[in-house]
Amino acid sequence: MRVLVTGTAGFIGFSLARALLARGDSVIGVDCVNDYYDVRLKEARNAVLLREGGSRYTFLRQDFADYPGLTAALKGHEFDRIVHLGAQAGVRYSIENPHAYVQANLVGHLNLLEVARHRGVETMVYASSSSVYGGNTKLPFSVEDRVDHPLSLYAATKKADELMSETYAHLYGLPLTGLRFFTVYGPWGRPDMMMWIFTRKLYAGEPLPVFNHGEMHRDFTYIDDIIAGVMASLDHPPANDGTVKAGGSTRPHRLYNIGNHRSEPLLKVIALLEAETGRKAELNLLPIQPGDVPQSFADIDAIAGDLGYAPTTSIDVGVPKFVAWYREYHGV
Repeated sequence: MRVLVTGTAGFIGFSLARALLARGDSVIGVDCVNDYYDVRLKEARNAVLLREGGSRYTFLRQDFADYPGLTAALKGHEFDRIVHLGAQAGVRYSIENPHAYVQANLVGHLNLLEVARHRGVETMVYASSSSVYGGNTKLPFSVEDRVDHPLSLYAATKKADELMSETYAHLYGLPLTGLRFFTVYGPWGRPDMMMWIFTRKLYAGEPLPVFNHGEMHRDFTYIDDIIAGVMASLDHPPANDGTVKAGGSTRPHRLYNIGNHRSEPLLKVIALLEAETGRKAELNLLPIQPGDVPQSFADIDAIAGDLGYAPTTSIDVGVPKFVAWYREYHGV
């Protein structure tokens, strides 16, 4: 299979491209390699793909929010399916830099829908987010729930991406799958996320900023489990048969939660990090941040029933794996 993957210099895009290459697929990676976080990490990921993929990995250093540039870069490249994972990430950063999210997440998503339509691809899988659940209080979060009250612009852009995708499934019969990811972590993860920040601060002997005074719960999902769900979605496109899909569409468009189906206390994760680093944490207890939610918890019945998705990695296993990678990468 020939797969176009956006965001291959990012955490999930890199991990997916690596898995696709490992099973023998060809990958065209698209990423502008911006400086939202350390570019050296992004370049290191890309170097791994170039080394492991050989002639089956093609990298295009291109901003997918630039439609003329994107179509020009893709000219002459053939692909059967698309996985659109590139985006401007981060809930808190969207409060400081709203225009970056509109450009990357709205314009960029529309551009990939247009590429998919004009190229006549077999299917496109795209990244949504658990952030779309916003202020919902019913737990666990289900894809059948209303998601009309986002708490951040980032969440609003992801909800808008789902709505745009529904129109393309309706107008053009384009098979689409939106994946609402829940707190992804693991080797090669993002430096702006809690797992990396807390690990770095523990080794540096710095206090950990713990929001909502520690009353935070997250559905932490290990990267290998995330990739298993993405690949299952890619390999099994939704049918254009008029049946109701996960998320409620009668078009070839479905929505899935990809989580671990466990809502873990943040303080438990901190205890695991303390054990793995051998450092005692000093906690700086703070109020909840604007845009944050106190708890996330994924109902994964839809993707489990349709695709057999079954996460296998608990935080007791995943956190030590992340810390082991972090130590190797940084030479700690």
